[in-house]
Amino acid sequence: MTGATRTGRRGGGSQARRADATTAVEQPPFTQPRMRFEPLRAVSDDELEAIHLASLRVLAETGIDFLDDTACRQLAEAGAEVDGQRVRFDPDLVVDLVSTAPSQFTIHGIDSGRDLTLGGDWITYTSVASPPFVTGLGGDRRNGNREDYRNLLKLGHMLNTVHTFAGYPVEPMDLHPSVRHLHATHDMVTLSDKPPFVYSLGRQRNLDAMEMTRIARGVDPAVFNAEPSIFSVINASTPLRYDTPMLHGIQEMSARNQVIVITPFTLAGAMAPVTVVGALVLQNAEALAGIAYTQVVRPGAPAIYGGFTSNVDMQSGAPAFGTPEYWKACLVGGQLARRYALPYRSSNVNASNSVDAQAGYESLIAIWGAVMGGVNLLLHGAGWLEGGLLTSYEKMVIDADVLAMVTAMLEPVTVDDATLAVEAIAEVGPGGHFFGIEHTQQRYRSEHFRPMVSEWRNFESWDEGGRREAHQRAEDLARQLIDAHQEPAMNPERRAELDEYVERRVAEGGVPTDF
Repeated sequence: MTGATRTGRRGGGSQARRADATTAVEQPPFTQPRMRFEPLRAVSDDELEAIHLASLRVLAETGIDFLDDTACRQLAEAGAEVDGQRVRFDPDLVVDLVSTAPSQFTIHGIDSGRDLTLGGDWITYTSVASPPFVTGLGGDRRNGNREDYRNLLKLGHMLNTVHTFAGYPVEPMDLHPSVRHLHATHDMVTLSDKPPFVYSLGRQRNLDAMEMTRIARGVDPAVFNAEPSIFSVINASTPLRYDTPMLHGIQEMSARNQVIVITPFTLAGAMAPVTVVGALVLQNAEALAGIAYTQVVRPGAPAIYGGFTSNVDMQSGAPAFGTPEYWKACLVGGQLARRYALPYRSSNVNASNSVDAQAGYESLIAIWGAVMGGVNLLLHGAGWLEGGLLTSYEKMVIDADVLAMVTAMLEPVTVDDATLAVEAIAEVGPGGHFFGIEHTQQRYRSEHFRPMVSEWRNFESWDEGGRREAHQRAEDLARQLIDAHQEPAMNPERRAELDEYVERRVAEGGVPTDF
């Protein structure tokens, strides 16, 4: 389904229930921000065209491997040159295929009040996804497990600036891989009513997650296929290769009109050329090839242009995030997505091992590069540490606060007689103050953003009351939000059908764990 979301998606009884559940912590309401400014341009139109043409040359001359016979057959039938598993694209074919992907569409939540618009000037924030380790709530760094996974889902559900989940907030490694996706998806669609996610790690995982989402939404297959309701990230195996499980994910998801986020992982100096522009040429070639394939599977299927180009520390080989190079790549990635009229995915990332100043400033660089690059889907928006290896409860709350600030910053400035405040200035006159006048009293709550985590006190009162750093306050807030969580209401018959599906699939053994 293309086009803007319906205007009433924020209202209704479900919103009232959510308001009751979030009274534990004061925060802005659940709403999608919009980009109110012109995105920044890091390169000129001519330079952008040079990147575009270089990417098409890579696809035409070097080509890209598709490690699946079905994909190769489909691409050959669409007009690509296929030699074994190496696929070469005529430039016009790539452009024609990519042009059929929608520029804006709705992804539907389990509850209609959670529907999100992807594309245009709309912005969506997600939680962190896929780290194997977790820290926080009084515990040290530990393996991902289902208890923490469920708690992080609860926290993400309660945080209004987390619009959806881009994967498992931490990998629940105590669940066997053959049935992990069944239990994890069940948790995701019952502990939250926000749009869910599935990893493309084999056909059956995609099929199971789509069916569970359909059941949780309470719609028939025809409606589900008409309304995108779940999404998956497809990563190219950089350089220039799409592996079998990822291609199976495209085949299953795009065939049913579900959302695919094509995201090459191009690290300059490692899997990509050391120059930012060279890495972007590779990113763009891989992204175009992946998006083109979604349109071969089903013209008009929703696809998102993903950028994840950063650099490595050339002394250690470790990925570096939140760097000036990452910021530049975010801006150019956005320019490329707009050139193809596609929604744009970027990320909030950092390489810090703890919730410290480095984590803060690297995340801010990453967020601001993404937002000013015109991002539509900000993955890993809240909770990422250690280059993506670690989830932090405290960082999730702090990041959610930062994202709320960004949302407030994007709100338009209203200039009218009331906001110009000429009469209020006259009322106070020289040498007075504005604290007690009606103009201030009417607006001080509604017009000024107050972060959850920040404390604005002088040093003396802070010291007397007991010094508590931001991460300590964030830990308390995380506990409060998790404790206040309530499962969203679900029709009992629908819930029983969902539970029975999981029980049956688990009894059948789930999925094979060898690809």
